[in-house]
Amino acid sequence: MQLIDLSVAIENDLPVDRPGNGPRIRYQHHHETFAALAGPFAGLRPEDLPDGEAWAVERIDLSTHNGTHMDAPWHYASTMDGGRPAATIDEVPLDWCHRPGVKLDLRHLPHGHVATADDLATELQRIGHVLQPLDIVLVNTAAAARYGQPDYLDSGCGLGREATLWLTRQGVRVVGTDAWSWDAPFSHTARRYAATGDASLIWEGHKAGRTTGYYQMEKLTNLDLLPASGFHVICFPVKIHKASAGWVRAVAVLP
Repeated sequence: MQLIDLSVAIENDLPVDRPGNGPRIRYQHHHETFAALAGPFAGLRPEDLPDGEAWAVERIDLSTHNGTHMDAPWHYASTMDGGRPAATIDEVPLDWCHRPGVKLDLRHLPHGHVATADDLATELQRIGHVLQPLDIVLVNTAAAARYGQPDYLDSGCGLGREATLWLTRQGVRVVGTDAWSWDAPFSHTARRYAATGDASLIWEGHKAGRTTGYYQMEKLTNLDLLPASGFHVICFPVKIHKASAGWVRAVAVLP
């Protein structure tokens, strides 16, 4: 089998999060941590250790939405499924996180476009795939090519309420995108809101989960390396108690 890493690395100083929301990683190298190692060992000297090295360790100030992560329904609302308490990331059914995958290539859609159910149906017809319950649907947008660039947050298409509910009605419960958000970039939505005053346009894809709860991965990578179908996705999130999201090392498994 072939494994394809679908996850980006968490790094300092990349413009891939909203300003002020990025991670802060403090690296401590082998020659900087002797005091921490030596505490339990009276009389230990640096020269007693091979090459005088203690350990390397990192301290991280991190949002659950930095890096490749999976959003839980709790992220976008307090309720789902007609009033039930919204699920948190530690409540995702594990069998939803290791399933057949399907890739929808929407790179031809313009930045800021809100993909519709017709857009998805057209792509599924093109690739000859019929969605099955619990398929993991990955959306390849134009945002992937801009990852790490100043315009990444404004790049790619998003999925709106109609398209999201169309997927969940067919039994899809885990989805993913290479963009910053499952929804269209905020900069494009802000222009639509300014023109219409319609607040239902804001985060409409996420908010569709109030009707049917689902989990979405964001900031995936290497989707362009995947076939349209015929692979599995493994995407178990880190189990954080009552959290709105968890970091995920998403991997595609190809025969």
